[in-house]
Amino acid sequence: METKTILVDEHVNNDESYAQAVDNIRGGGVVAFPTETVYGLGADAMNAEAVDKIFEAKGRPTDNPLIVHVDSKETALEYVEEVPEKALQCMDAFWPGALTLIMQAKPDIFASNVTAGLPTVGIRVPNHPVALNLLKQLKRPVAAPSANTSGKPSPTLAEHVYFDMNGKIPLILDGGPTQVGIESTVLDMTCAPPVILRPGQVTKEQLEEVIGTVRLSSETKGNTPKAPGMKYAHYAPQAPLYLIEHNSELIEKAIDHIHGKKKKIAVLSREDFVAADYCFPLAVDKLYDSLRKCDQTDADLILACVLPENEDAALMNRLEKAADHKWFS
Repeated sequence: METKTILVDEHVNNDESYAQAVDNIRGGGVVAFPTETVYGLGADAMNAEAVDKIFEAKGRPTDNPLIVHVDSKETALEYVEEVPEKALQCMDAFWPGALTLIMQAKPDIFASNVTAGLPTVGIRVPNHPVALNLLKQLKRPVAAPSANTSGKPSPTLAEHVYFDMNGKIPLILDGGPTQVGIESTVLDMTCAPPVILRPGQVTKEQLEEVIGTVRLSSETKGNTPKAPGMKYAHYAPQAPLYLIEHNSELIEKAIDHIHGKKKKIAVLSREDFVAADYCFPLAVDKLYDSLRKCDQTDADLILACVLPENEDAALMNRLEKAADHKWFS
């Protein structure tokens, strides 16, 4: 299969490009497209065979639910039921935007491999002109996890998608770099108080300003994943990644230690460490790009320099998963 990449400019007439994407999805195919968070790999959320192609392209286990993307609050409400008032308040405050709400799905609408057989669905309205235009023209809900090989860093550029998906999918809509750079916050609205299952750009503090008390998933018990990213390793680069406290003396000693073993090291940090073989920026919107750049080097080990008590919750969540919670010592 030849994978075509089409540059889509929001200021230019792209009707033909969107028509190709719409035809692919309506025909049971998959298309990669940009959102404000990361690039998504989309298929008709009501077509189980189409959704299977997402899992096949990503090499992703099928027991992990997918997030559904729609073009508006009004459209979302066509697919869910028993919607709490707090969910409506979140829609008004944060949509379009990087917030996914877990709610009760109306029966017999979504393919069972979208919801992983659960009675709930994660749904959001993306805040990106390309994604919204595609959804409005398609007039169907689109299941769309990140458009990367399962377990690897999510794509924030069309070329990231092409690297992972070339020959596996027919079409990539290139809308330029994503703005947020990490996946959406996932908020479970089926319990009281609501629970953040995955941190993202929309923070606990921002949510609580709108709906009051919100819990974190670490404060709750339960084994059934209702959202992506809760069950399997994610975001991992090829070389082993370790977290290390952002202490210059400690990091310099670590670099010397690794060099003493005749190994090369890449460092993710907010400052340059000239002794490292490679150094890339550590920031929420640059994280996945930096991890992918590490993969383009011959580094034997990667250190991510963090101050846990001060770090953004979403950034720490992704780093801990990418490092499998390993700290350099």
